[in-house]
Amino acid sequence: MANNSNSNNGHHIRYAVVRLGWIAQETVLPAFAQASNSQLTALVSDDPTKQEELGKKYGVKTYSYGQYEECLNSGDIDAVYIALPNHLHLEYTQRAADKGIHILCEKPMAVTEEECEHMMRAAKENNVKLMIAYRLHFDKANLQAIETIKSGKIGEPRIFNSVFSQQVAEDNVRMEDISIGGGTVYDMGVYCINAVRYLFQDEPTEIIAVSANNGEKRFEKIEEMTSVIMRFPGERLATFTSSFGAASVSSYQVVGTKGDLRMDSAYSYQGELKQQITINQETQEESFSAGDQFAAEIIYFSDCVLNNKEPEPSGEEGLADVRIIRAIYESAQTGKPVKLGTFKRQLRPGAEQIIERPANEQQPELVHAADPSGKS
Repeated sequence: MANNSNSNNGHHIRYAVVRLGWIAQETVLPAFAQASNSQLTALVSDDPTKQEELGKKYGVKTYSYGQYEECLNSGDIDAVYIALPNHLHLEYTQRAADKGIHILCEKPMAVTEEECEHMMRAAKENNVKLMIAYRLHFDKANLQAIETIKSGKIGEPRIFNSVFSQQVAEDNVRMEDISIGGGTVYDMGVYCINAVRYLFQDEPTEIIAVSANNGEKRFEKIEEMTSVIMRFPGERLATFTSSFGAASVSSYQVVGTKGDLRMDSAYSYQGELKQQITINQETQEESFSAGDQFAAEIIYFSDCVLNNKEPEPSGEEGLADVRIIRAIYESAQTGKPVKLGTFKRQLRPGAEQIIERPANEQQPELVHAADPSGKS
């Protein structure tokens, strides 16, 4: 059993954030200020400067990776937020679950389907909650897009297309070999895959993928970009391209039999997400503040723990995407289509999961961390 709710009288969940890279420092750590049912109580990093400066800034205990067990046993935490490289998600999830600690794990869930299934078993056997950090499952713009498509406003959705791209620096962890979860599809393509699954409310049956590489040194271990075609039941098609070597673009379009819906900055956690719905050459536009999506997902997960509810973006949701990622790389490597077996997903995000918190206006000062493009 988890050792948490009784120790904090059921009012809030106490977290350790594991790994203090760019995403943790820029978005996760500041988010706790807006999550009243959640408290940051520990940090885990092997960087002594991060431990000292961030521990002091947030007023919490710090641990090295070698002291992870000590952190789990401290009695000061109820949950971990795992922001480690993808190939370490399984190990750190298993170790937390074994100690009765709940797990909020960054996406992609893991590198292989087997690892995902192992994580799900670990959570179930130890009676702890496991959620994968799909922040857009609580974002008003994306959830409203789901409801618009379900309403039939654009007719039957037939086509999905998306581009998600950015420039990534050579020494970034995302540039590691795909065997440990590097590459564009694990990092960025997962957003496109997840989006079409919740917009189409279905799972793909066949994958065709092609990768390209412009030969730059930074792309020695991974592809520069990958383009994918996914066939869905009802003979619907979805396409996307994910890239580490192009300008920042984050958009998708769903084309139905009566009209289309476009989202710009669709996968963003900063600024505005813009939605356009066009029917009979008439376009309606609406802008949504990205708000603090990380606070939203932390609030949601803490609520699931406090009220013993199963999270919607569960381990099964993470597995659904990882099995598609694996099929994409198989198709790109073999040059052949890959058929996917039947996968039933009962729970999908909807408008009832919208959680809005204002954006954190202050840009945190990063300690030994840089954004993926290499900017400090």
